Amino acid sequence: MKHQTLAQLQIVADIDQVYPRQVMSRSERLERWAELLERNPDRRLSTLHQTEYQPVRARGAMRGDGSPISVAFEDPVLRAAGFENDNYGEAKRFFELTDRQLHEIICYCHFGATVNAVTAAHHVRAAIAGRQPGMFARMREAFIG
Repeated sequence: MKHQTLAQLQIVADIDQVYPRQVMSRSERLERWAELLERNPDRRLSTLHQTEYQPVRARGAMRGDGSPISVAFEDPVLRAAGFENDNYGEAKRFFELTDRQLHEIICYCHFGATVNAVTAAHHVRAAIAGRQPGMFARMREAFIG
């Protein structure tokens, strides 16, 4: 077999350099995220401070090392499906979440500076079901996990 450079091949063939994205439904993406979080349930993850009070542009750019969003972004399967970075706006877009749903998963006001991974996974699963955990669920999580 003769080795040819990409430039040489483009002369004789149309080459699509864009790798096709893996197609996943919204539920599959959210389920994958929850499973990633549950792999290390006691891991403490950073939250984002006061997401509900940030202007839209600033909120969209918010990110944190070691956050539930960054756990998802570390996954090659989700990146292959089109997850482009680990900021709030990209998580909202990619997982098709409302601000309220993402706020429940990631915001400091619910958990303090950190949230354990299993609690974040619980809130991701609530988003799959289209519900929000209630006050008593949050109180239980505060005491148990």
